[in-house]
Amino acid sequence: MSDYPSTPLPRQQQQVPGSQMKMNPRPDCGEESYKGSGKLKGKVALITGGDSGIGRAVAIAFAREGADVAISYLDEHEDAEDTAKYVEQAGRGCLLLPGDIAAREKCLDIVEQTVARYGRIDVLVNNAAFQMTHFTLDDIPDEEWVRTFDINITAMFRITQAAVKHMPRGGSIINTTSVNSDMPRPTLLPYATTKGAIANFTAGLAQLLGEKGIRANSVAPGPIWTPLIPSTMPEDAVENFGGQTPLGRPGQPVELASTYVMLASDESSYTSGARIAVTGGKPIL
Repeated sequence: MSDYPSTPLPRQQQQVPGSQMKMNPRPDCGEESYKGSGKLKGKVALITGGDSGIGRAVAIAFAREGADVAISYLDEHEDAEDTAKYVEQAGRGCLLLPGDIAAREKCLDIVEQTVARYGRIDVLVNNAAFQMTHFTLDDIPDEEWVRTFDINITAMFRITQAAVKHMPRGGSIINTTSVNSDMPRPTLLPYATTKGAIANFTAGLAQLLGEKGIRANSVAPGPIWTPLIPSTMPEDAVENFGGQTPLGRPGQPVELASTYVMLASDESSYTSGARIAVTGGKPIL
């Protein structure tokens, strides 16, 4: 077992959406540790929020398991290009798709570009997310509430609706929800609300797509050390991030990678409608 950093973490702040390159300590996304075994050989995956954090770990793992990937991200070009380097070192293709998926046109565009490059989509990972911290209800701007929903759940609907048309039987959709869907943190009210919506969206989607032979599942991470943390939380919260879990530390992005690989692979051919918790011991029941 790796000796990952525990709390307290160094105090730090960034501007939204944050950069992995500037984090201390830098998240472990499996750059040096993840070893593949061909579980996704020949597959094509579209991953939103794939430049850093969980999405980066998933992109690296998928590539080392044999998949070509397309990575959607906002504008963190340095992080995205670094992720692409690891994908290409694994001998797989990497299509970078910058832009704001809060816009419907961008949601459709990333699907169209992925299909134009690779011909189909076998695995869709809806992982991109936005959050901000607020301590009172009155502090939440109306436009921020709308933007959180646009990125976290409305984009997921739009991208999924477009992608399904290009997914063969045996395809897999994996949506990133959160422990906040069961135990909402009040200071993350808009974010936590969308994560509850994602859990329900995925459960219904699995039933709608069953006849097409396409599976839909979600992963519910606990506190994971990603650029979202220092860019959207106050310094004291960053310092103590993850310390309340039974394992006493935040998770690293690479610690979720095997869960996404499992759900993407044909070995999970009868797993659909599931929600898998990766929470450092915090229960989701």
